[in-house]
Order: sequence, then C-alpha cells, then structure tokens
Amino acid sequence: METNPYGIGTLWLQGDFLIRGIAIALLLMSIASWYVMLTRAWRLIRNRRLAGAAEGEFWHAQSFAEGLHLLDGDKDSNPFRLVAEEGMDAVAHHRDNQRDLHGQLTLSDWVTSSLKRTIDESGERMHAGLSVLASVGSTAPFVGLFGTVWGIYHALIGIGVSGQASIDKIAGPVGEALIMTAFGLAVAIPAVLGYNTLVRGNRAVLGRLNRFAHDLHAYFVTGSPVAKQEGKPRLSAVSDGLRKAEGER
Repeated sequence: METNPYGIGTLWLQGDFLIRGIAIALLLMSIASWYVMLTRAWRLIRNRRLAGAAEGEFWHAQSFAEGLHLLDGDKDSNPFRLVAEEGMDAVAHHRDNQRDLHGQLTLSDWVTSSLKRTIDESGERMHAGLSVLASVGSTAPFVGLFGTVWGIYHALIGIGVSGQASIDKIAGPVGEALIMTAFGLAVAIPAVLGYNTLVRGNRAVLGRLNRFAHDLHAYFVTGSPVAKQEGKPRLSAVSDGLRKAEGER
C-alpha cells in the first residue's frame, strides 16, 4: 500500500521532535478529557437516580431509619444520604453539647449551617475533575496552533532551500502543518461540550439536593428528635423532645 504523501503518517515521519511532542501532548489531553467525561457522566446519571429515590421513596418511609435504608450506597457515594446523616448528627451534637459555643446557636441555625456545609462538600465532589476539561478546552486549540506555526515555519524553510514555490511543493508541507490545528480542535471541542453538559447537570442535582436539605431542615427542627440507641444517634418518634431542647435555651 502506497503511503499518502499528504497524510498523518507523513506528518509524523517528517516532523521533528517538537511536532511529535505536540501530537503526543494532544493525544494525552484527549485521553484525559474523555476519561473525565465518561466517569463524571456516569456519576451524574447515578446522582440523578439517587435524587429520585431521595425525593420520592425517602419521604414515604414510616421512619427516618427506614428512609435511610431506602437511600442506596453509603454517605461517601450518595450525597443525599450524606446530607441526611450529617443533619441527624448535627441535631444529636447540638443536644448533647449545649455548653459549647455552637450550643448558643438555635437548633435551626446549627442544622442550617451543618446542612449547608455538607452541600458545599458534595458540590466540590461533583465538580472534581471538571477543571481538566476546562483546561483542555481552553488550551488545546492553541497547542495545535503552535504545532501548525512551527510546521509552516519549517515548510517555508524547505521551500526556500529548494528554491521552488510551486503549488505541489507548498500543498504538502503546509497541509501537514494545518493538521495540527485540526487535532487541537478535535481535542478541545468535545472537552468544552462535555464541561458545559456536566456543569449544567451537576447544577440541577445540587438544586435537588438543596431542596432535599430544606425538607430535612424542617423535619429536624419541627419533627422527631434524636435519641441514643445502642451507642448511635437515631431519630425517635417523639417530637416533644426536640422542642424541649429548644425550650431549654
């Protein structure tokens, strides 16, 4: 099979160390961006499913413990379970540490602070890795353009040395150099689209997480209090206990 004199193979064979280095860098950037996009997209799909369970099944449970059981996974993999457990722990901590500084806060303020802090942590986890896509999307076109400029520079030197400026002498070297620009765009465009899609999807999940936390706040403040059972805090079914903790202030 004859080698295409204007193809990518020729560009690789005729390119110097800088052109090959740029091509390898673009390839690595593409692999990294696609890895981030696929893994974060899978996590986003999973978080949407978890959000549906939190908004539906959780609030139809007969007890808080049953509701937690309906939330799949642990708190490290399920942001909705994390918010629920951290809110429960915040209520128990506030009740058992009335003499601490945070004990001077109302239960509502303390739970609000704890839930907001947990939501912020969940948001950071959701956006982890997206900076890679932003960096690739903003730099890959310029990396490819640098390869193009460098290739055209060497092509012009070759033309000057040969003393021939016919179209057949220019088309090959210049066309090969322009391939680097195409490589840069091929790497950057999916990264930009993936970044925008994932950011928009994560923002929607965080909105649902905020609404879930708002409902939890209302439940913790006006619903069942926390009681200790077998060394672990859980919600009992008596609402007067929580109001009593508020009244002691």
